Amino acid sequence: MQLEGLAFYAGPDQVMTVTSGLASLLGILLMFWNKIVALFFKLVRRIKGTAEPVNPPAPKSTTTKAP
Repeated sequence: MQLEGLAFYAGPDQVMTVTSGLASLLGILLMFWNKIVALFFKLVRRIKGTAEPVNPPAPKSTTTKAP
């Protein structure tokens, strides 16, 4: 067995710590997903120069009174 080959060995003790760290980062990302996406779209709107979406005003009532 060559000694250089052992440098590429990744046993459970190394792999589990890496996967645990990745899982915790993914968990944090998913907890704040809505805020991250909203921030992303706000930045895209700012870069593109479009205005914030505004709700249209409610239509005025067109009822008439009978004589």
